[in-house]
Amino acid sequence: MANTPQSKKRARQNEARLTVNKARRSRIRTYLRKVEEAIASGDKDAATAALRAAQPELMRGVTKGVFHKNTVARKMSRLSSRVKAIA
Repeated sequence: MANTPQSKKRARQNEARLTVNKARRSRIRTYLRKVEEAIASGDKDAATAALRAAQPELMRGVTKGVFHKNTVARKMSRLSSRVKAIA
């Protein structure tokens, strides 16, 4: 348990940041799920639109420190190649 005032404050900050980051991560996963569902349905237009909507959310996750930039780059690359493959 935190004893010093500084460690108590850090514990409060960590808890607040945890809830914010959890919400951000959940929001991003929702966008990714929409892209996955559009790809699974085989609708190229819907998949492209979902990917375009997901892109800024993923990049925002990088700038906010929720995801590493290489992780997001890899996800975007793999998703965009799967969307392109829909015929």
